[in-house]
Amino acid sequence: MPQTLSSARMFTPCGFSPHLHSAKEDDQGGLIFQDGNLASASLDALIQHLIPTTDYYPEKAYIFTFLLSSRLFIEPHELLSRVCHKCIEQQQLDDPVLDKARIRKFGPKLLQLLTEWTETFPYDFQEERMIGHLKDMIDRIAPCDEAYWKQMNQLLQALNQKLATLSHGQEGIVKINAAVSDKLVTFKSKPPSIQREILTVCSDPYTLAQQLTHVELSCFNEQKKTSNLEAYVKWFNRLCYLVATEICMPAKKKQRAQVIEFFIDVARECFNIGNFNSLMAIISGMNMSPVSRLKKTWSKVKTAKFFILEHQMDPTGNFYNYRTALRGAAHRSLTAHSNREKIVIPFFSLLIKDIYFLNEGCANRLPNGHVNFEKFLELAKQVGEFITWKQVECPFEQDHNIIHYLHTAPIFTEDGLYLASYESESPENQIEKERWKSLRDDMPFRVETTSTLVFAEIRVLLKYGLNLPSLAPSGPDRCQTREFAEQQEVSIV
Repeated sequence: MPQTLSSARMFTPCGFSPHLHSAKEDDQGGLIFQDGNLASASLDALIQHLIPTTDYYPEKAYIFTFLLSSRLFIEPHELLSRVCHKCIEQQQLDDPVLDKARIRKFGPKLLQLLTEWTETFPYDFQEERMIGHLKDMIDRIAPCDEAYWKQMNQLLQALNQKLATLSHGQEGIVKINAAVSDKLVTFKSKPPSIQREILTVCSDPYTLAQQLTHVELSCFNEQKKTSNLEAYVKWFNRLCYLVATEICMPAKKKQRAQVIEFFIDVARECFNIGNFNSLMAIISGMNMSPVSRLKKTWSKVKTAKFFILEHQMDPTGNFYNYRTALRGAAHRSLTAHSNREKIVIPFFSLLIKDIYFLNEGCANRLPNGHVNFEKFLELAKQVGEFITWKQVECPFEQDHNIIHYLHTAPIFTEDGLYLASYESESPENQIEKERWKSLRDDMPFRVETTSTLVFAEIRVLLKYGLNLPSLAPSGPDRCQTREFAEQQEVSIV
């Protein structure tokens, strides 16, 4: 029997490497191999392939890949129930007299599988019935070796600690989100000074890029619930609007040009670090209409570096240039000798979109009813890379003053930006003049939110039991999600 996965081709996340055990014989059928790799199988066969025996343990990469995507077809609690049932049946755990020698060979492998599941997909075990399945299996094998009780207690303690930590992280992001939403403001006219300017807080582009990287890593290191995903998207949009606000705020053209050049340098440093999300947010902020219309200001800006950055993030060819740069950063991360070189922060909205469409491919069965395992592998690679990237510890020293400013500095709504822009450089045509008049006459402006990520693609992230984005539901809900997505587009701002 060929290996289930090729270790040379299979990306194994979080430092995982496939076990070197040979794949067990396909004694029940249903597994289809191509070029030595598992291509498709019935769901039953894939579940059977997950279950250890006295002389077999599935490759670690297979465990991750299958547990990640199987939830498209079967709920985690049902999957664990079927795994436990098959283990009881195959190991004869219902017999009045157990074969202790056989159970001592099987027990450690079962505990290892359960440990990997709880460590990688802890959210699956928030349900009491999942914990119930764990305890039931230990009750059955513990009479053969009391050490199993100790191992199970350690597993449950580690699981509880991880769930508590993740829950605390969620609360922190939601609090940040609330603080940010309170700071979206607009004004009847552009005031002389509503805040400290960014250049008075941080005048070094490299330092600001480092602090933006701190925020990005802390944001996508703790994501699961919809509210947290929305909070992260709001952070992206907040950074866009903060950049635009900082540019439109100064009264003098020379000062506005200075701010633009500063952010160009910040964006370049973000690119060098591997922080593509902040890079895209900065470019998006500078491309907002209230900023781009400031022609007199831009005439004073040295734009060569900006055009290079824009080229790197050009959406043409499905963001071909960005994807090339991302692959380069990912390769650097794999061969890195320091955390500084390991940093990869992808353009988050595009990552979600990619996962959404991979999910659609995974959820469709083949004509013969088989699950397309090759699609599972593609999704596992994408998600596995993300897991690895988000676990990198930020190597830069944190500047609390700068980060506080990034989170709390007042920013204009879209109407406020246009008003500030028109007062910086007068309207050039009748349409702009009419809008300016409307804005000045409008009393008061409403406070707006700026989160625009398509919710269908957020819902795509909700199915996985991981501490990271997950997949959309199967069945009718999945169809509704797809229909909703087809009616809208992903937009940055």
